[in-house]
Amino acid sequence: MKVMKREYVERIYAGWLAKIIGIRLGAPIEGWSYEQIKNIYGELDGYAVDYNDFAADDDSNGPLFFLRALEDGGKWDQMEAQDVAEALLNYAPFEHGFFWWGGYGVSTEHTAYLNLRNGIKAPQSGSILQNGRIAAEQIGGQIFIDTWGLVTPGNPDLAAALAEKAASVTHGGNGIYGGIFVAVCISYAFVEKDIHKIIAKGLSYIPEDCEYARVVRAVLRFHGELCDDWQACYRFIFENYGYDKYPGVCHIIPNTAVMILALVYGNGDFSKTLNICNRCGWDTDCNVGNIATIMGVRNGLEDIDYDKWRAPVNDLLICSGVMGSLNIMDIPYGAAYIAKMAAILAGEELPKPYNEIFDSRIDSCHFEYPGSTHAIRVRTEHLHTKAGYAAPEYKLYNTKESAATGERSLKLAVNRVQPGENIYIYKKTYYRPKDFHDSRYDPAFSPLVYPGQVLHGSVMLPEYGPGVSVSLYARDMRSGTIYESAPLKPEKGVWSTMAYEIPSLEGACIDEIGFCAHVSGEGDGERTVVLLIDDLYTDGRPSYSVELAAENEEVWTPVHREISQFTKLKGLVYLDDGQLNLSSCDFGEVYTGSHQWTDYTAQFYITPVTGSCHQVNVRVQGAIRSYAAALLPGGRAGLLKNENGYRLLADTTFVWEPGKEYKITVKADAGTLSLAVDDQWLLTWEDRDNPYLEGAVGLSVQSGSHCKCRRIVIM
Repeated sequence: MKVMKREYVERIYAGWLAKIIGIRLGAPIEGWSYEQIKNIYGELDGYAVDYNDFAADDDSNGPLFFLRALEDGGKWDQMEAQDVAEALLNYAPFEHGFFWWGGYGVSTEHTAYLNLRNGIKAPQSGSILQNGRIAAEQIGGQIFIDTWGLVTPGNPDLAAALAEKAASVTHGGNGIYGGIFVAVCISYAFVEKDIHKIIAKGLSYIPEDCEYARVVRAVLRFHGELCDDWQACYRFIFENYGYDKYPGVCHIIPNTAVMILALVYGNGDFSKTLNICNRCGWDTDCNVGNIATIMGVRNGLEDIDYDKWRAPVNDLLICSGVMGSLNIMDIPYGAAYIAKMAAILAGEELPKPYNEIFDSRIDSCHFEYPGSTHAIRVRTEHLHTKAGYAAPEYKLYNTKESAATGERSLKLAVNRVQPGENIYIYKKTYYRPKDFHDSRYDPAFSPLVYPGQVLHGSVMLPEYGPGVSVSLYARDMRSGTIYESAPLKPEKGVWSTMAYEIPSLEGACIDEIGFCAHVSGEGDGERTVVLLIDDLYTDGRPSYSVELAAENEEVWTPVHREISQFTKLKGLVYLDDGQLNLSSCDFGEVYTGSHQWTDYTAQFYITPVTGSCHQVNVRVQGAIRSYAAALLPGGRAGLLKNENGYRLLADTTFVWEPGKEYKITVKADAGTLSLAVDDQWLLTWEDRDNPYLEGAVGLSVQSGSHCKCRRIVIM
């Protein structure tokens, strides 16, 4: 089988990283005018806000989650618009998070989502025929489209075909043309450096007489006549293609004009191109995100200044889909997923070592992308109380000095370390509101790692560094307890591969995993500790319980409140008397756990309160992909499958009553589900029709019901 170019794999990462940089750059001034930006920031150069951690954004939610239509739908290059529509329905919460829910007929995406929810299929869901030209031609047709260019490197024909299908779910007319144009430009940037040729390639796939093509050509003509004054070009755009000329909340045409301006006046320089686009104002995070992807692919990682652009991001990406374990990502994971899909589409094999990593541990911290950090952090444990104690200083480097596998690892150098100190090199696996600057697009999380799973990592002490002992560890957020392996004193210059099974715990929430370096007490005075780490990941079956009495309400804003460890699709969810309550006027669902769990047994201690249908969910892959075990009307219990609507698989007589607690046990073993209530096994069903083989757990109610849950046990 032909092997994909290694350059393509790394340029996919460069493009996706650049997209996140562009979003972060434009986010603080989104919706501002050119004059506002200039008056407040002058010639703004770089990030306007030093975020703590940057919360979710619609411009990154859409591209990643919509791309999953390829795998979920299984049609690959024959993907249809409805496959992307079902990805939207599956991964977006109901009217909160993910993107702007401005109301039917106001927000284009909200309008299309409700169309889909009510049986209007794609592409009619986003069409001018259905929604009118104003709604259909807003900017969303291109801002969520980048991954269709990244997943088709050097194949603009396929990029255009996939992007047209994807954009048509929510948009029509120029909204679709914008999606095609941007995706083609990104795809073509893998093989072409000339910006004008990249733009011309994008134009060649859309109607020559459409408004989108006309505005692009107008900006190109102006640049041809006055190529050294981008402010003059902006004034031309403002006067001829400004917001006052195009109705709606955020029309695609004015924003496209400033994107083209930035691409041609940036003269191929990554930083200059992004800064010019940002200074123009309007929909800054969308515009800069799109052109950043083009420039990231075109220029590669070497042209993205590390200290200026990459270090503040630290490879972290927060999302706000309905699956909580997919809302904590690092940028290399997103790039790896895109590259894996790209290889399948192209009928190619990924180059080493990416093929092995992406097949067996795609979400691991592998550090193979140049400069990548996988959002690794460092903290030191101050054990000394003497006056004048200087806090240690540290630096993380992606390095080719040595690696446990592949070519790269992460190097840590910590200065002014005292004997007996502990250094924690870790990845956050759960977040809380206090970790973020704001509540952009309402994120919510389930942990990435759980008790019972096995933690893996590799470590090396270089010959020139002092000796330390190293443990793998996981931290329970609830108690602050550190669970760690027996310390290992690595041989200098030799990689040591470690594994540690996190103990089974009740009511715990793992919020950190990583390495703990125990600094030797031998000798006196400060020292510099140097450590290389590689291949940090977890696997194995979880073994733990969620004790609802230990959970809490996470308050982000007065209207954004979540239950810790849970994400909500829809419904009223609250804690009362040590139990989670879920009710709805029609249906409600909440989820916890990991989308990657495979075979497990889940026990739910639930009490029906009112209504006729109370469900527990397993193998949850999103809002329209899961199984459920249910207490059903008429004194029955059953197993159901959610395929964009629940379908009864099997049922039996089981007389239940409101106000009584039941222990519902569901065993998921490959394609077979087994149901027990109060330890009495009632049903077994083997799904031979596209079974769901992995997924999280959850609770759901139908027909206006209300239930409460005291405890969930996973084993």
